[in-house]
Amino acid sequence: MTVHIKRHIAKTVTYRILGTLTTVVISYIFTKNIMISSTIGFIELVLKPLIYFMHERMWYKWISYGIEKPKQ
Repeated sequence: MTVHIKRHIAKTVTYRILGTLTTVVISYIFTKNIMISSTIGFIELVLKPLIYFMHERMWYKWISYGIEKPKQ
């Protein structure tokens, strides 16, 4: 079985959309205001990838958990 990069990109995009829609719905339940909940969703859509990127970089630079050094 061959899995193409397009599949990973599609899953990433649809997961981000699902996450943002979930945030908008939950925000709407609490605020009963579509403008506020949409704004919260947009902010989340912009911030979460940036937060993930910073998190990934911190793990790459400073956390060696799960990485085995080659035996010499």
